[in-house]
Amino acid sequence: MSNKTVLAAALAAAFAASPLALAQDSGKQDLSAIRDEIAKMKQDYEARLQALEQRLQEAQAAVAQAQNAVAQQAQAAPAPSAPVAAPAPGPAAGGANAFNPAISLVLGGTLSNLKQDPAAYRFQGFVPPEGEIGPGARSFNLGESEMTISANIDPMFAGQATFAITGENEVEVEEAYIRTRALGNGLNIKAGRFMSGIGYLNSQHAHTWDFVDAPFAYQAFFGGQYKPDGVQARWLAPLDTFLEFGAELASGRNFPGNDRNKNGVGASTVFAHAGDDIGDSASWRAGLSWLRTRALERGFEDAGLAAAFSGRSQVVVADAVWKWAPGGNASRQSVKVQGEWMQRRESGMLAAMDESGGYRSRQSGWYLQGVVGFAPGWRVGLRHDRLSSGSTRVGLVDEGVLAGPELASLATYRPRRTSVMLDYSPTEFSRLRLQFARDAARPEASDNQLYLQYIMSLGAHAAHTF
Repeated sequence: MSNKTVLAAALAAAFAASPLALAQDSGKQDLSAIRDEIAKMKQDYEARLQALEQRLQEAQAAVAQAQNAVAQQAQAAPAPSAPVAAPAPGPAAGGANAFNPAISLVLGGTLSNLKQDPAAYRFQGFVPPEGEIGPGARSFNLGESEMTISANIDPMFAGQATFAITGENEVEVEEAYIRTRALGNGLNIKAGRFMSGIGYLNSQHAHTWDFVDAPFAYQAFFGGQYKPDGVQARWLAPLDTFLEFGAELASGRNFPGNDRNKNGVGASTVFAHAGDDIGDSASWRAGLSWLRTRALERGFEDAGLAAAFSGRSQVVVADAVWKWAPGGNASRQSVKVQGEWMQRRESGMLAAMDESGGYRSRQSGWYLQGVVGFAPGWRVGLRHDRLSSGSTRVGLVDEGVLAGPELASLATYRPRRTSVMLDYSPTEFSRLRLQFARDAARPEASDNQLYLQYIMSLGAHAAHTF
């Protein structure tokens, strides 16, 4: 082979190998770039991972610090008290700050149609009570607008004030009290003005009642409700069943007592309540209460004759309630039966016409009512009231100083009333009610009473009692 032939073959081989070499060099550059990019991504990922780990450690440290602070506070503070029978109002529902007051307003009004003149209303056989009694005024009535402000004061105390704004443009303090939060061992203390724990209905605000008005017994013996100024102690027994004991010391200014302008305790009350569940759908509660107070020249008028009672007054109350609702409170059907029996005994002196003589009475009253929920929001109820003037001894009449007709309102009688109602509650915040009552509180005239009522609740509102 000649030299020229060999040179040509070498050049041909060189030219043939050049594209392959270039391709190999390009591939190496691409691999190097990919490796560099992977390395950079790895560095970025590691940096972000370290940052997330740092944030996680900081968050864990903050949680641990908060838990230690709570534990130290719990060790320093007294143990929380056991639950009480009537859940006391707490902070505003859903509020971010438990120390901001919860404010609620209940608006109520009625349209009344009364056969008899309400100005002549009385309970025959009973000393006229002080307070709101009778069917109220005819036609449209604003009723009471109830405003409640409640809040936790500090870890030891909470407070509540309820103001009743009447249709006569008057503001009354219905309740204003402080209560303890951390006494422990089932003990709770309340001080100020409060609705007494006597009986069953007394401690409930009027807008929670199942009927427009209070039963006869509450009107005749307490003037509507017993709301003393004083101090109350409740103790809840540490049992599976509900068992509560309570006592109250008060000024004694409330009917059946009156203001005697004296220091110390003017009235005392003790009560006990027990209750339990019956299966998954029913529950019951029963109670026994006793009130003792005194009156000094507690005046009243009878057909123009001014008289005054001074002496001791005692009231005994027995109450019971049974509730049934298959599946709980959200059930479409429900039944509630409740009743109370009261007896009042008074002994002392009755003064009239510048004379005085002995006075003694033993009077009683009761009511029984049932309310049935038959459809969502709809209820129907029936209530019957009875009073008995019982045995009353008036010394001025026995001695001939007064004739019987001069104290005609104290003549023996048995007032009675039957009421039926139908109400509808679109939600738990609103209620419309129709009620009819046949009232025979006095012998000379029976009264047919027809009511249309609305009750509307605005704002945060504490849970109602059982």
